[in-house]
Amino acid sequence: MLEMTREEFEGLVSEALDRIPPELTRLMDNVAVFVEDEPPPEDPELLGLYEGTPLTERGEWYAGVLPDRISVYMGPTLRMVAREGGGRELVVAEVEVTVVHEIAHHFGIDDERLHSLGYG
Repeated sequence: MLEMTREEFEGLVSEALDRIPPELTRLMDNVAVFVEDEPPPEDPELLGLYEGTPLTERGEWYAGVLPDRISVYMGPTLRMVAREGGGRELVVAEVEVTVVHEIAHHFGIDDERLHSLGYG
C-alpha cells in the first residue's frame, strides 16, 4: 500500500476543499467534512460518503438538525492508487475528485450526473 500519514492525507482533503470556488462554499450550509481511516464494512472500497439532507430537499422543517457529514476514506484511496501504480499526484487527484463528488451530493447532484461530468 502507498504510505502516507493521516496528517498528510488530511492536508490533501483540506487543500481540495480550499480549491472549491468561494461562491460555492458560501452556499454550503450545515455540513462537516471528516477524514476516516476506513469506510463501513459493507462497502470496503468506498472512497467517500455524504450523509445528510441535500440543500435541494430542505424545507421549512429543516431546523435544529445535526450537520450533514462528508467522510473521505484514507485506506481505500491509498489502496486504489497503489493498485494503479500511482503515487502522491494520483492521491491528490483522487482526493479532489472525491471531495467534489461528495460536496455535489450536498448540493443535490446525483451519481448519474456526477459520472457524466467525470466525477464518478
